[in-house]
Amino acid sequence: MKIQPVIQVNNLSKHFSVAEKTEGFGASVKSLFSRKYKVVKAVDKISFEISEGEMVGFLGPNGAGKTTTLKMLTGILYPTTGQVNVLGYNPTDRIEAFQKQISMVMGQKNQLWWDLPPTDGFLMNREIYQIPHAEYKQTLSELVEILDISEILNTPVRKMSLGQRMKCELIASLLHKPKLLFLDEPTIGLDIGTAKRVREFLLKINKQLNTTIILTSHNMEDVSAVCERIIMIDHGHKVYDGSIS
Repeated sequence: MKIQPVIQVNNLSKHFSVAEKTEGFGASVKSLFSRKYKVVKAVDKISFEISEGEMVGFLGPNGAGKTTTLKMLTGILYPTTGQVNVLGYNPTDRIEAFQKQISMVMGQKNQLWWDLPPTDGFLMNREIYQIPHAEYKQTLSELVEILDISEILNTPVRKMSLGQRMKCELIASLLHKPKLLFLDEPTIGLDIGTAKRVREFLLKINKQLNTTIILTSHNMEDVSAVCERIIMIDHGHKVYDGSIS
């Protein structure tokens, strides 16, 4: 019996219309009344499949289309053309049952409130995902122990180091035990020791919960430590899909 992939992408594209701006004051004034636009193909006809439990590195230079692709897979952006199926759903339908099975961590974006301790953010996520109280307490306790952050749980997020904040962001994203985890530069700015612990943590949840993980990173240590397969894109085109070796 063939196993159904958790992600199926077929000829996926995302094009943006961007205003062209020329130099000079006169050109700036003229652009107020008449603007020229160009089409930027951020993602252009890429196709791939990812099976349950895979840990896949999604690589490419800045501007290659990595984050744009992840946003289409999670339903944040609508594709221009192509088909996407994630966990049996069309992500852009934004069905609650789908959203409760995924999570996305972006290294340069906060989901926790800046002026409040992470415990408040965790409780909010418990309400959003309707996690039973006993299950919430057990999962939180396990994640706090694994990432060793018990001493900072009541510290306002703004007073934390980047490494401490990223650990809390990971916990917030995993409280509802998602089947699919999207990570966009999760170790950016972290020291070597913290980044190593985050990688070990990802391997552990993949083994224990069979969580499917899609990882984008410019740090090849992240990718080589966590992923066996990589998908590489450049200028919106898929240029490689195969073993990291």
